[in-house]
Amino acid sequence: MSVKELNDKLRKREQRKLHVRKNIEGTAEKPRMTVFKSNRYLYVQVIDDMAGATLASASTLEESLKSIKRNLDGAGKLGEEIGKRLKDKNVATVVFDRNGYKYHGIVKAIADGARKAGIQF
Repeated sequence: MSVKELNDKLRKREQRKLHVRKNIEGTAEKPRMTVFKSNRYLYVQVIDDMAGATLASASTLEESLKSIKRNLDGAGKLGEEIGKRLKDKNVATVVFDRNGYKYHGIVKAIADGARKAGIQF
């Protein structure tokens, strides 16, 4: 992939991200769950946009989650972990922010893992 193609791909993702984010907002009752994928790690945050605070987060960088790989199985486990952390904080419903990514593969696996843990979207 050339530099021009990579820049175009990132630019298009940013446009999708802004298009989705203008309609999604997290509140204290229904915070926003956002996903970020790097080439090596996965990150999930649950954010209350009104207060500007992160309620819970999980990533494959954490010592307890280092064994999770960046694949579908690992994404499902990460989704379950964030679901458990949200249940501990008495959060049952979130708004899912796919962060400009297509809703398939790893992003879908994270959402399904959170659903499996009892979180509603």
